[in-house]
Amino acid sequence: MEFNHTVRLLLATAALALTAPGLRAQTPGDSTVPVPRFERKGPLTVPVPDGVEILSDLEYGTGGGRALKLDVVKPKTPGPQPRPLLVWIHGGAWGSGNKEGGVEGLLWFAQQGYVCATVEYRLSKEAPFPAQIEDCKAAIRYLRANAARFGLDPRRVGVWGSSAGAHLAALLGTTGDVPDLDGAGGNPSQPDDVQAVCDWFAPTDLLSVGHDEADQAKHNEANSPESRLIGGPVQENREKAIRANPMTYVSRNDPPFLVMHGDQDPTVPIRQSEIFVKALRNAGVNVTYIPVPGGGHGKGFDTAGYRQTVLLFFDKHLKN
Repeated sequence: MEFNHTVRLLLATAALALTAPGLRAQTPGDSTVPVPRFERKGPLTVPVPDGVEILSDLEYGTGGGRALKLDVVKPKTPGPQPRPLLVWIHGGAWGSGNKEGGVEGLLWFAQQGYVCATVEYRLSKEAPFPAQIEDCKAAIRYLRANAARFGLDPRRVGVWGSSAGAHLAALLGTTGDVPDLDGAGGNPSQPDDVQAVCDWFAPTDLLSVGHDEADQAKHNEANSPESRLIGGPVQENREKAIRANPMTYVSRNDPPFLVMHGDQDPTVPIRQSEIFVKALRNAGVNVTYIPVPGGGHGKGFDTAGYRQTVLLFFDKHLKN
């Protein structure tokens, strides 16, 4: 299993590297690339690299009558051309987590020439779906509206998230042509579509998240993360669940996806990614799928090789 996975990963990274000159494909254990942490709790554990700056608590719009904020992590000096944008969306079962947890993980990507942002969105305890995707779309529109200020190219936008954040990133990828989810968070004249999506172990079909019948029963309970997200028990609110599913909106117009999922994930079974990848491929979408052997719910992803794989993916679709 390990050998087969390594072969798959090398083939995937080699394919990504074909259009990313100067980048070397990495294996999962390669130590030549720093491994910044996402979903960090507490203050930064690493220094901010020379040449990188952090702009904190920028108000990007409003939701539920309050201000919504994001942080920008970017190179200090402008590039010869506007830089691609990479947006991180935090996880936390839609009920916890914060934008600050994404800053450390974005430092290295800013060093690679990306303007990066990590986004606050309303959690499920504050507002049910679609508040979360409306906020993420408003953040994309704000960043596009301020492209000159941040030195970013509004035509080259990538999004990335883990778990609940990956669910929202996947929704951004599949709903760029769904105005019903735009919301009224600000900058309505700007588009909110994206050009590349990295999905780390997202729930993609809220009606079938469980590993088995007993586990599915837990996901259907009124206090489950999925039920809290849509505002009621999943199976009693099937239309609301379907509306919140990235699967619902898959079409041939969706951007390229990189999907990664641990095959031992105890929280979101890998089948959630398998059925999503199948739907994307059936629609003719460009998809790279990498199962992570022995990977749990986020465990096993913090390796230099996997970060390089993500970089190669975004470089291919946003830089070339």
